Parts: sequence; C-alpha cells; structure tokens
Amino acid sequence: MTQGFTAPTVNNRHSVPPLPHAQLQHSPHRSTDRFVHEVSVTAAGAPAAWSDPLPGTDAQPSLPELNGVARTRSVPAQPVPALRDQPLTRLRIAMLGTRGVPASYGGFETAVAEVGKRLVTRGHEVTVYCRGAADPVAEYLGMSLVHMPAINSKTLETLSHTGVSTVHALIRRTPDVALLFNAANSPFLPLLRARGIPVATHMDGLEWRRAKWGGGGRRYYRIAEQMAVRWSDAIIADAQGIADYYRDEFGARSHLITYGAPILLGGDHGRLAELGLTPLGYHLVVARFEPENHVDLTLDGYLRSGATKPLVVVGSAPHAGVYTRKIEALAAKHEGIRLLGSVWDQELLDQLYANAYTCLHGHSVGGTNPSLLRAMGAGSAVLAFDVVFNREVLGEDGRYFDSPRQLADLLLSAEADEGDVARRGAAHQRRADKHYRWDDVAEKYEFLCRQLSSRWDVSPRADGRRIRRLVSR
Repeated sequence: MTQGFTAPTVNNRHSVPPLPHAQLQHSPHRSTDRFVHEVSVTAAGAPAAWSDPLPGTDAQPSLPELNGVARTRSVPAQPVPALRDQPLTRLRIAMLGTRGVPASYGGFETAVAEVGKRLVTRGHEVTVYCRGAADPVAEYLGMSLVHMPAINSKTLETLSHTGVSTVHALIRRTPDVALLFNAANSPFLPLLRARGIPVATHMDGLEWRRAKWGGGGRRYYRIAEQMAVRWSDAIIADAQGIADYYRDEFGARSHLITYGAPILLGGDHGRLAELGLTPLGYHLVVARFEPENHVDLTLDGYLRSGATKPLVVVGSAPHAGVYTRKIEALAAKHEGIRLLGSVWDQELLDQLYANAYTCLHGHSVGGTNPSLLRAMGAGSAVLAFDVVFNREVLGEDGRYFDSPRQLADLLLSAEADEGDVARRGAAHQRRADKHYRWDDVAEKYEFLCRQLSSRWDVSPRADGRRIRRLVSR
C-alpha cells in the first residue's frame, strides 16, 4: 500500500507553502472508461472491476457491444482462481524493444529502469535487451543486460535490434513473460507466441502522426498497430487518450499503466552557475527537436511575448537537420534564447527542471510524456500545448496554448504573477506524487505479468481490424 506523502515547501523555490495534501490511495490513476482495464487487485486477489475516473473527468457509459464482442465488468473470460490463492513464483521477465539501461535517452528507457529494478526487488529475474552502449556491462541494478547489435538507420535501427533480441530470447533465455515496447516491433510477436511466451505490448504514442515519418513510415506504423492489437496477449496504454484511441479505432481493451514521476526536493541549484543561470531566472524547454513537439512554435511565442527572463532550450535530434536549422534561425533572433543541445548529466538536468520559473511543454502525440512528469515532479509550473494527453496529466492547474500568440500571453501573465506560478508549481508536484508513482507503476506491471503467466484472459479481444464508423457513446 502506498504511504502518504506531505510535500514540504518545494525546493525553497517559492515564498508560498504548498496546498494541503490528501492521504494517497492505492491505484491512483483511474480509468475514465470501463472499456479500459486498470491492473489493480481487490481484497480477494482478483482483478478489480472497471475503475473510477480521474479527478476532473467524467466516466463514460459502458459499451454493451463493440466490434462483435460483448463488454462486461468481468475481465477474465472464464472463471479462474484468484492470484492470491496461487503460489507467488519467481518469474523470468524479458524487456525488449528499447535502447535499454542505464536510461539516458527517452521515456521507454526510463520506464525499463524504474520498473525493472523494482521487479528485481520483488524477487523476479529481469532481462533487458540493450543497444548502443559504449561500455556494455552485464548487470545493472540487479537486471541482467544483453547487448545486441542494430543497423544504424532511422528506419531500421529499432526493428533490427528487436529482431535479433527476439531470436536471442527464444534460443538462449526463454522467459515466462515478455514485455515488448513500441507497437512498431509487432512483427516479432508471432515468434514469441509460437514458443508459448505470453507478451504484453506497450503501444507508445500515435507514432504515425509524427512528421519525421514519410508516407511509407506512417503506413507501416498503422499496420503495426493492427498487428499489435491482433497478436498481443495484452496491450498497455500509458494515457487514457491512447486507451480511448485503441478502443474507438479497434474495439480493443487496454491496460492503463502510466509512467512515474521523480519527486525532486531540496532546492539544489549549485550546477546552474556553470550555465550562468539563477534559480527562477529562466523559462525551460526540454524536448527532442521534432515538429510535433512544437519547439519552433514555442520559440516563436517567446519572441512575440517580450518576456524578460531568458528561454533555455535542452534538446536536439539526430535525424532532423531541416527542423533543427529552423530552430537555430529562430534562436538567433533573440539573445535571450539559449540552445544547450542535449544534456545527459542527470544532476544538471534535475537542477534545470527544479529551478525553472516555468516549463514550456509542446509535445502533442506521445501519450503521457516523461518530460512533463519530470517538470511536475520538480515543482515547476507548466505551460503546455493543448492536447488531451497534456490536459489529462496536468489537470485544472495547467495552462494551455495552441498558437504562438496564446503562448506569448501566457508567458507575460506568468512573469506578472509570481504567486500564481508558485501555487501551480506546488499543485503540479502534489498531483505527480499522488497519481504518478513508480512503485504503483511497477506493481501494475508485476500483476499484469502474473496474469499473463497464469494464462488469464487479459487480451485486447479484438482482431486488429479498424472500426470504420464512429462509436456512439
């Protein structure tokens, strides 16, 4: 059971104290639709019924039938013994489809590190498949690491690495359960299924909407989604908006498991001097340079705002030369815009988050975004691009924009009202601590793995065909 947490004054960053903090409850992130199964456990050890909504959202009515499949409040298709009544066995769990650990790249890798180490402490044997390590090691935080090669290509790197990793898992380290990250890797699902290895696929965001993919890449991602829905033993959505997409598009049920947020306390800022920065003296952007992350729109909004605090931008993109040049051209128009490139020093990055006056978050297609959670956990007030994923995570204390002019107005308002910025930053941190805890995330992954290894019916219950009409609610 998760224990309550009362946040002290956050990072000493503001003069006002945090608002009162309620006692935390287990299973903090509730489904807003009964069609999405949250992996939590009742007192009897069976899966919980469809859950209550997130704060600030309205529960949708249950769907009696969709895509030819009856929907009920009972998840297992056949009666099965409660997991509590079965012996807790040590599971061999393989995690495939990411760059691996130590995490230094993105959300998947952070999830693998945070979830994997907790599964190890719970007694499981965890194998993580890695790529691109300059100095490969065999073990990290109790997880066994297997380093496999990959083709150095934007379109083939992930697939080639997952392919050889899958073969290795089948031949050398047959797991009890596999966790496959990224729906793009779905062509390898039949190989794992043929060996009797149950697989849960983390679907990621709506990758086919990313501008970096041409027509062929987008078509591939659309097909890969279909294959993942059809061939996975379970699919994982990291945001309610993603779960809604798979429900409406395929009639598929998902397991809603978000990311966690690191809670940063203490107010450390000694590393800022290396960059000539001061606490609360700058606005911050942390994003990969891709069009759907709206870094160009963010810089444009800052240029229009007349803001007095500088804008610090952390990020880059290895395969986005044209877009990067556009960002560099915008930055050259104002001496207050500072492009730092990628920052891999986690201590420095934590201090940048924790001491920013505001964080500007332009991501739009990726579901629950780890960089947004990191900003919230640091107690930074967030100005976010207006999409359902960001509203789901931030709630009513977020401020939202979808144009440079709107962002300019928000920046001016923020600089004019330090008290509101302080209040919202503290509220973001409490929300992150309440709804996005890595311990809870790991518990949900563990329970799903036990369901899969015990052959519970937790499948999407869909054949991968898209629904061509809008579903009436």
